[in-house]
Amino acid sequence: MSALKEFLKTTIVGGVLFLVPVILVALMLRHAMSFAGRIAKPIAAYFPQHQIAGVAVATIIAALVLLVLSFCAGLAARTRAGKSVTHWVEETLLGSMPQYRMVKSLAEGLTQVEGVQGLRPALVGIEGGWQIGYLIEELQDGWVAVFLPQSPTPMSGNVMYLPAARVRLLGIPIPEAMMLVKRMGVGSAATLRTTDLTPAPEG
Repeated sequence: MSALKEFLKTTIVGGVLFLVPVILVALMLRHAMSFAGRIAKPIAAYFPQHQIAGVAVATIIAALVLLVLSFCAGLAARTRAGKSVTHWVEETLLGSMPQYRMVKSLAEGLTQVEGVQGLRPALVGIEGGWQIGYLIEELQDGWVAVFLPQSPTPMSGNVMYLPAARVRLLGIPIPEAMMLVKRMGVGSAATLRTTDLTPAPEG
């Protein structure tokens, strides 16, 4: 009975800790849309149509207002003062929220996918199997530097130094390899259909 009681307590507490940040984010988005809606209504009054493809013009304008505000906030966040404020908020208010960490990591991965230069998709031999990685550069004495991404965030992971024999380059572009990581391997059958998956030497 005590084990069941402990299980119920930890599960409920864990659920509350997960839901509270989600609810807070939802409330913030609701207030943001409400604020944008007040700006959008006067603008929407100038349009002859009240709906476009079944969506209210005011709603479309409100979403555009939020996008513009987000863009402006992004520009402000690039400044020295903006970076200081962002760091303070992350460390004091949002840092303990796993949902924020996850969303931030995904967003960073999305913004970096197209901007990565010099990385080459590869299979990296790990414990008798293979892992998607990116070859960074060749080192001395037959060693290479590779980056092993952590699914589903293609630009979050670890750097490893391995013998070159344990790395096999893939003939696919880097965005395709990153998409495999984001999709947690879904689509591997098609991408790796011509790839030699014979285990790599561990020595």
